[in-house]
Amino acid sequence: MADLSLYDLRSKLSIVPQIPTLFEGTLKFNLDPHGIQTDVFLWTCLQKCQLKEVVEGLGQGLDARVEVGGLNWSVGQRQLICLARALAAKAKVLVLDECSASVDVETDERLQGMIRREFVECTVLTIAHRLETVNHCDRVLVLDDGKVVEFDAPNVLRSREGSIFKMLWEQQQQKG
Repeated sequence: MADLSLYDLRSKLSIVPQIPTLFEGTLKFNLDPHGIQTDVFLWTCLQKCQLKEVVEGLGQGLDARVEVGGLNWSVGQRQLICLARALAAKAKVLVLDECSASVDVETDERLQGMIRREFVECTVLTIAHRLETVNHCDRVLVLDDGKVVEFDAPNVLRSREGSIFKMLWEQQQQKG
């Protein structure tokens, strides 16, 4: 691992941040900054991220304009573009930092299903406050005051007496 170059590391890692980052230019550039993927593949990524119809509606296709910071796109659309970029990159490690924070619960559920299907061969690290977002994960790491207090499968943590995860889960279920 010590001989892994920074380029190789970056090419295998994708991050979908809570505050999505887009660059001035075209949508195509934002999806595939190195120009590696075909247009057909990029359209597939957009479709999987529920953006195909939005982009088609703009009339410019992959040449649709992205202003500085992506300000001409909604925050939710920017996050979906970042997710489509991660799909296009075919990363081996995906970090999701509250990536669905700006979408409604129903859209979050569909996106989580897509992530489970499309990133099967990928290690996915998810940072989330919506517990449903991590309910499908292999393991959940619970932090309290910056310290690890629990680490296990979600179903194990939900069944464990005195579990912080269980307490949070029950509180969230009561709120509906």
